[in-house]
Amino acid sequence: MRLPSFLHLTRLFFKGMCLVLLSYRSHPRYPLVLAANRDEFYARPTAAAGFRQDAPGVLAGRDLEAGGTWLGFTRTGRIALVTNYRDPAIQKTNAPSRGALTLDFLTGQETPEQYLKALKERAEAYNGFNLIVGDRSGLWHFSNREGIIRELSPGVYGLSNHLLDTPWPKVERGKAALRKLLDEEDIQSESLLEFLSDRTTAPDDLLPDTGVGIEMERVLSAPFVAIPGYGTRCSTAILVNNDGQVEFTERTHVPDSFPITRTYTFYLDDTI
Repeated sequence: MRLPSFLHLTRLFFKGMCLVLLSYRSHPRYPLVLAANRDEFYARPTAAAGFRQDAPGVLAGRDLEAGGTWLGFTRTGRIALVTNYRDPAIQKTNAPSRGALTLDFLTGQETPEQYLKALKERAEAYNGFNLIVGDRSGLWHFSNREGIIRELSPGVYGLSNHLLDTPWPKVERGKAALRKLLDEEDIQSESLLEFLSDRTTAPDDLLPDTGVGIEMERVLSAPFVAIPGYGTRCSTAILVNNDGQVEFTERTHVPDSFPITRTYTFYLDDTI
C-alpha cells in the first residue's frame, strides 16, 4: 500500500485522542465510562500517564514536545480531553498547542461552562479541535469548527477527528460495543481496552472524505491505527463508580514491543 509521505502527514495530525467513547450517567453503577485511543507519531516524545509533579492532583500523560496533554483526570473529578479536527486544507502552521487547553482546565478553578465561554473568544487562533471538559457537576463539549458550547445530557457519545457523534465507522462501532458493555452489571477496563485494540478497517463505501486520500482514510478507519512511524500510542479506560472510586488504566504501545499497562485507583476528594 502506498501511503502519503511523513512530511505530508505532519500537516495533518497533532497530539490528541483520535477515538473517544463515552458513557455519561447511563449505567446504574458507573456514572462515567470512557475508552479512548491516542494516535501520534512514534518519534514524538511522550511520558506515560502519571500524577504530575507540577500539578500533583492531575493524572495525565505528557507531551514532552509541547508540554500539554491529550487526556487527564484530577483527584477532585475534573476531566479534560482533546481531539483534532482533520482538515488539512485549513491548517495553521504557527497555531498554539491544543494540548494546553486540557491542562489549563485541569489545573484551573473555572466551571466547565465558564472555561469554554472564555476559550470561545480566542478559539480561532487554534487549529481545529474538539474539547470535552467536565467536573462532578456536568460534562461539556466545544469545537472551534462548530462554535457551539453544549452541556452533555446522559447518554453514549463517540468522537474521532470530526464533530461529536459524527457517524464515522469506528465511532458507530465503538458506541455499539460500549452500549453492549453497559448491559453488564460490572464493567471491566480490559473489556474497554479490548475494543480499542481492534485493527479492523471499514469498507471503502463507508469512509469519510477528509482530504487525506482513500488509502489513508482506510488505514485511519480502524479503532487501533498502526502504520510505519505513526499509530495508536496509548489506550485509556476510565471507570468512575457511584462511590467516587476512579479506575484509570493506560496501556502504552511501542512497535515490536509488548504493551505496558498501568492502573491508578483512587477516590474523588473535594478537599484537595
